[in-house]
Order: sequence, then structure tokens, then C-alpha cells
Amino acid sequence: MRLLVLGSGAGGGLPQWNAPNENGRAAFGRDPLVPFRSQCSLAVSLDGQAWAILNAAPDLRQQIIANPQLHPRLPPRSTPIKAVLLTGAEIDQVTGLLCLRERQAFTVYGTGPTLAALAMNPIFEALSEVVTRTAMTPDAPFEPLPGLKATAIDLPGKAPLYLERARPDPTQGESGDCVGFVLESAGRRAVFAPGCARMTQALASACEGADAVFFDGTLYTDDEMIRAGEGTKTGRRMGHMPMTGPGGAVEAFRNVRAGRKFFIHINNTNPALRYDSAERAALAAEGWAIAEDGMEISL
Repeated sequence: MRLLVLGSGAGGGLPQWNAPNENGRAAFGRDPLVPFRSQCSLAVSLDGQAWAILNAAPDLRQQIIANPQLHPRLPPRSTPIKAVLLTGAEIDQVTGLLCLRERQAFTVYGTGPTLAALAMNPIFEALSEVVTRTAMTPDAPFEPLPGLKATAIDLPGKAPLYLERARPDPTQGESGDCVGFVLESAGRRAVFAPGCARMTQALASACEGADAVFFDGTLYTDDEMIRAGEGTKTGRRMGHMPMTGPGGAVEAFRNVRAGRKFFIHINNTNPALRYDSAERAALAAEGWAIAEDGMEISL
């Protein structure tokens, strides 16, 4: 199994267009210790020829250009992208589908709520009729590529921001609003969970013994956005458990035996973005690495 990080940043990426914070200024200034990050997406392949994309970030066109593994090979038109798997219907998870509208066949997999969110917005009708939308059910395995078993698992999260007003309690997600994926082939297992508000037994079981875990690393601390003056919500209110602190990811994974652990979906305010930061060193001491755009690992 080959896993290719197309984008490691949270919504807005790094630098975010309107955020001249410490990390943003460094990235705009081409500081080699704070490289650019596009918005979160992961690609998976078994043979290097056919690929499935996990989340279609707004940056997808540029991500394809930046990664030769995803370049078209046969004229007049072709693509190695055979499937797109969606963890939800947030803007930074689905907007990239509009970059794939030039009459190319592939399959979009989403839960009922995710596909319903796409269906309610007529702009997604720009996708060609040769693009198939297939509903998936949490805990029911399916094959997005021959030989690759994928299973969606429900994660604590919330509705997409643009749908919060339609919910009685916008802080509470419904089944299918937010999922992660367990990917399995030839005895190898990887977990992709870029948005998760808290650890669950199902998630811990999925990660136990996994060869690689790509997990929500949005914020270093739960109140990071508030302290930075860039927001009024905690990480958990936004559907993201923090890296550190009580109930954070580092603590939650201490009793989970996983192989390689990567934080992904890193917000531009997160101090662990800097290669030389004390925060990154502290995460490394706990066995965590930070995913980087263009990183590829083989399992």
C-alpha cells in the first residue's frame, strides 16, 4: 500500500490568504523552516497506477500538478484517479470535486448526509454524468480500488459549518457527518481521521496495531484560536480534539499501539508547524511526526 500526502494543512492551508500570524509571515517570506502546506488530502494506491483520493481539497488541481503519480498518461484525456472518498461535506473536503469536472469517469464515495449535502447544491451538477456517486455505510467495507478494502468509521464531529443553522444543536454531529477511513490490503492497515472531536473505542480499536495513522492535528491546544485572537471557538467546538492537554490526541494514543503516527490537517496557528519549535520536539518525543505535503510512505 502506497500512501501519498497531497495536503497536510487545515482549511485555508499555510499561508492562509488573510492570516499574517507568526507562521503565516514566515511562510509568505519563504522561511525554509515553515514550508507551504495545501489543504488536507491523502492518496492511496496498491500498484502506483490506480489511485483513490481521500477528500477533495480546494487545492486539488495544484496537488495533482505537484505529484507526478497523479498525472494523466494516455491521450487525449485520462487520469489515474479512480475514486474519491469523502470524510464529510465541509467546504475543504468537497470543493476540489469541481476541479474534476472535465468528463472523466471516477466514483465519489460518501455517507448519506455527505451525498445529500452535495445533492442540495446545484454547482456539483457540473460534474459529468460519468461520475458515479456511491453511498457508503459506516462499518460496511467496500473496495474503491481492486484489492483495497476501505471501511468508514463514525467519528465524533459536527455538521458542515454551512449546515449548522439547520441543526437543533450545531455542536452535535449525526451519524455520517464525520467519518474516518480504515484502509486494508495484504495484511497492512492504515487509518485516516483528519477530523475528530474525541477518542472513541471504535477508533482506538481501528488504530490498534495499524501500520500508519494519519490523525487530526488541527490545533496544538484546545484554546489556540482564541488565544491567537483568530477565532472564538475551541478546537473541540469546531470538531477537532487538540494535540495536547487533557483528553488530547497525545494522551489518547498513549495506550494505543500503532506503527507510524502522523498528525495531519494542521492549522496555520499551530506552533508545531515550525521545524525547530519546542512543540514539534515534544510531539516527536511522544512518537508523533508531522505529515508533509508530498510525503509518500509504503506499507
